[in-house]
Amino acid sequence: MCLILNHINLPCQSQLNKRLNVGFTLIEVIVVMTIVGVLAVGISLLIRNPAQSFIDSQNNADLTDRADTALRRIARDIAGALPNSVRVTNTGTDQFIEFVPVVAAGRYRAATGISVLDDPLDFTLAADTFDVLGPSVSVSAGDKLVIYNLGIAGASAYEGSNIRTLVAPFGNVNKLGFAGGQFPQASPTSRFQVVNNAVTYACDMSNGLLLRYSYAIQSTQPNTIGALNALATPSRVASNMSRCDVAYGNGALLRNGLLTLHLSFNQSVALVSLVNQVAVVNSP
Repeated sequence: MCLILNHINLPCQSQLNKRLNVGFTLIEVIVVMTIVGVLAVGISLLIRNPAQSFIDSQNNADLTDRADTALRRIARDIAGALPNSVRVTNTGTDQFIEFVPVVAAGRYRAATGISVLDDPLDFTLAADTFDVLGPSVSVSAGDKLVIYNLGIAGASAYEGSNIRTLVAPFGNVNKLGFAGGQFPQASPTSRFQVVNNAVTYACDMSNGLLLRYSYAIQSTQPNTIGALNALATPSRVASNMSRCDVAYGNGALLRNGLLTLHLSFNQSVALVSLVNQVAVVNSP
């Protein structure tokens, strides 16, 4: 039943209910979904590109910092190496840099001075004590004394010809004592070095790792990851390494050397390569 008020026809209740129950057609739903999909793709592309660019920048910065830190650490260690102790071996893709870090150094008294208490180093004795000229040196049990390391037969810390075990007292001392045999030859500048262990930086390319090992001095350079793992547990210097090239050349008369390092690191699509050359002072 429909009502007429003031000459205006009002729809009856059945007609109102019919109109209210009418929904969207399938075509309308499809059109709306298509528009929403297009908008979603556009928005995602708009957001994705800047986000990916930011991630790539972060990866590049991280890799650059990683490579630079690794190169600086190697350079710092090599700068404090025993003269003529750097040994480099390339076995396939793996690279190995070995050297003996110096923990203390100074000059020994070579001759008696004006005091009767002067204690010079006697190269004819298998065990002796001697005065340290200048500042005191800090030594610990297990440290070893090296004099005039030339890195050749008869004057090599690796073969044991010019390295001797230090004896007590330890700590900050102005007098050192050694045992184990007389030194083969004196240093022209009366210099000595105190060492403890050998160190190897190893490029483990099968795992993309740069590793650092510290172990007792060996006569033959350990040049495989397995041989090094048998000597010590490594510390990880860097990961994600994709390239490692090492070259070492001795200068004239073994007085200078040049170590060239080329390291590359990759992460996702980011790739960073750095080259560093380290001057090695080999004057014993």
